[in-house]
Amino acid sequence: MELKKRKIDFAGFLSLGIVRLTFFFLVLILILLLGKIFIEGINVISLEFLFDEPRNNMTEGGIGPAIFGTVAVTLLMVLFAVPLGVFSAIYLNEYAKDTFFSRIIRTSINNLAGVPSIVFGLFGLGFFILFIGKNLDDVLQTGLLFGQPALLWASATLAVLVLPIVIVSTLEALNSVPKSHRDASYGLGATKWQTIKNVVLPQARPGILTGTILAISRGAGETAPILFLGAAFFLPNLPVADLCIGDYCIPMINPTEQFMYLAYHIFIMATQSANPTKTLPIQYGSTLVLIVLTFLLNITAIIFRYRFRKLLGRL
Repeated sequence: MELKKRKIDFAGFLSLGIVRLTFFFLVLILILLLGKIFIEGINVISLEFLFDEPRNNMTEGGIGPAIFGTVAVTLLMVLFAVPLGVFSAIYLNEYAKDTFFSRIIRTSINNLAGVPSIVFGLFGLGFFILFIGKNLDDVLQTGLLFGQPALLWASATLAVLVLPIVIVSTLEALNSVPKSHRDASYGLGATKWQTIKNVVLPQARPGILTGTILAISRGAGETAPILFLGAAFFLPNLPVADLCIGDYCIPMINPTEQFMYLAYHIFIMATQSANPTKTLPIQYGSTLVLIVLTFLLNITAIIFRYRFRKLLGRL
């Protein structure tokens, strides 16, 4: 009996050791990777690098247009994906019955998360540009305005890419709300929508924001889906147009123009540049900026999540 107990303890000790060793090994790799990028990239970071445009075949200048394009695409992606994903999850969890059809939809959503990102790029090219864009041009008689690669279609394709993340995380957040809270709301005479709006969603909001954080991280770092959807090697102008109301004009993101994208910019410098060695410092600088940008976007969402959790704790 004592020998058997020692064998069990030894197996547990060995398992725990393997888990800890794997964890510290992965953390070490992450630290080395981030440290290398930070040490090599911090030397080229400056205000000129952040706001200037690339020059001399990308061997000089900055990455201002690429930063602007990345932020614009990410914001539009979140705008498309989050409302659609949240309302879809609400319908699936609160209204849809547990039928064979609903189970097929849930399984399809889970499987979409494993589809390679380049497939979404081909889907965006075929569906958004060649089908929706071309037909919009024919109906509206706008020439070749929508039927070409543009910021709008790149954002929509990335939204489709991150949609399963938003839906699954929202479903988990909705399921985490105790059934007794719903029953108490119904017992007080509230309707189903009033219960969802005033009881379920406030408690599920931190989980929904977690899905938004994951979506931002995934979308901002993707390169393959936007290869065919409007990301340009170099653009002298930002994708901006003036929205004029009377005498007042406000600069707005123009979703029908092409754009520069930070991840695509790094990819081009590393693979298509005439002298990749000469652009290596800019590659490290651009990578560091992309990581910091993604980190800042995530921090913003984390702050909102923390505030909602704190507010929820006071209720």
